[in-house]
Amino acid sequence: MTDYVPPKVWSPDSQSGGRFANINRPVAGPTHEKVLPVGRHPLQLYSLGTPNGVKVTVMLEELLALGHRGAEYDAWLINIGEGEQFGSGFVEVNPNSKIPALMDHSTAPPTRVFESGAILLYLAEKFGAFLPTDPAKRAACLSWLFWQMGSAPYLGGGFGHFYAYAPVKIEYCIDRFAMEVKRQLDVLDRHLAEHRYMAGEEYSIADIAIWPWYGALAAGHIYDAAEFLQTASYAHVNRWTREIAERPAVKRGRMVNRTFGRPESQLRERHDASDFETRTQDKLDPGERP
Repeated sequence: MTDYVPPKVWSPDSQSGGRFANINRPVAGPTHEKVLPVGRHPLQLYSLGTPNGVKVTVMLEELLALGHRGAEYDAWLINIGEGEQFGSGFVEVNPNSKIPALMDHSTAPPTRVFESGAILLYLAEKFGAFLPTDPAKRAACLSWLFWQMGSAPYLGGGFGHFYAYAPVKIEYCIDRFAMEVKRQLDVLDRHLAEHRYMAGEEYSIADIAIWPWYGALAAGHIYDAAEFLQTASYAHVNRWTREIAERPAVKRGRMVNRTFGRPESQLRERHDASDFETRTQDKLDPGERP
């Protein structure tokens, strides 16, 4: 391997390759004008069925399952592979141009919320659900929520990128991030050996944040790396993963804004609860598909 010597001043390499090379750029702001659609519900979600997007759709479906009618939402598909997150309307909601982004039209003026952890916390406080009220349990819940926000970039942008998406396999990079991801799985496994959920006996936004990343990894749903990382050896993580996967709201939330997998598992846009029965990709004519 040739040693790389950084130049005195960095500049982007347009030939860098990789799965996301066509949308990577070193500046912020919109690249084109595009007004975001607004549906009929108080909450308007602009997202994609990645782990970060799944956090919010699971949260909304869980709130609806509890009977919070104010949590009804429209979920609009943002195709990040096509650069839709750089449209002017999306950048107004999230200046960081990352999914998910939420507009709450039940407030005057409407409230914008971006970053998945912030959205979970906003919704938990708005509806008084999935966030413990006991001070010690609340602190535990928020500690694990922020653990996820700080840890997952090593899993996604680190391990996932170099193991699954980079144009070349670099042993040092894969080893570096595999080491860290296995350490994180061990952190979770040791904790879940003594607790049913992340904040104790109570299912919370900490579980909703962590499960789409680490549950998906343990179950072999992302990066095709379960064997490589020996995720089956983390027994307590796998117990927790399976238990959460069986929740009806989780099953629904995983379908929303999903653009891959079996057609019957993809509800690319969600505007009504009945859409789960009538608007999945297998039930739409080609001309109707988002």
